[in-house]
Amino acid sequence: MYKLITSDMDETLLSDKKVITPATVAAIKRASATGVYFVPNTGRSFNSIQDNLIQLGLSQKPDQYVISYNGAAIIENQQNRVLQVNALPYEIVEQLFKIGMREHLCVHVYTVDELYIWNMNDKETDYLNGRVTGWKLMHEDSLKFLQQTPITKIIFNIEAEAQRLSMQDYVEKNVDFALNISFSSDRYIEFNDPSADKGQAVLALAAKLGIKPSEVIAVGDNSNDLPMIKAAGLGVSVANGRDFVQAEANYVTQADNNHDPLAEIINKFIFEEE
Repeated sequence: MYKLITSDMDETLLSDKKVITPATVAAIKRASATGVYFVPNTGRSFNSIQDNLIQLGLSQKPDQYVISYNGAAIIENQQNRVLQVNALPYEIVEQLFKIGMREHLCVHVYTVDELYIWNMNDKETDYLNGRVTGWKLMHEDSLKFLQQTPITKIIFNIEAEAQRLSMQDYVEKNVDFALNISFSSDRYIEFNDPSADKGQAVLALAAKLGIKPSEVIAVGDNSNDLPMIKAAGLGVSVANGRDFVQAEANYVTQADNNHDPLAEIINKFIFEEE
């Protein structure tokens, strides 16, 4: 029996209109009522999904959780209590930031509580609106103000896949640190500490809850979701997932993110309804 479902947010749980549709909300509430944990597992901040938690009936609940920043933080929903942080060394973030500046990229820098953005552009603003609020624009070419603050991840907005892959190759050759590098939303290359990925985080949370990996369902669509898809007892790709994600999944939904894939998964694997 599956006891925990963990799901990516953008392009998985959320539709292209940036909402959780009513059928999915109903299915998640139904599963939660039977004692199944539903844990959002996102590259974004836990602060950015509070409205979604309210919609799902999970906001400010004790013994309910969110995994954020690609696994760099585990949060208990009640009072947004931070349980675990796996931060990047400041020197590595600074090196990556200088690479992003040199290439004139839009760069996001995440702490546990804040998102700072350097070189914002209109297309990026349009994408973030409705997903993320309260970011802070950086007007100086320095991260010194964050030198004593844990940084959970840094990402570059690069929309062309070939350029994302080229950037990955460049960073791997020029940054002397075993970064966890992943891609998301077909627009970002993301850099985390090697101790931080969605798979390691969900296994740590499951162990805390006394849940076996075989009792976990993990759902996603892109490369930053692969660690949890591989780690879970049932790894699931939504129908709109990248081909390489579908190839690693135990199950691929018939529905894409606009047509309630989480409801499909819950009905099939939690309640054994076709």
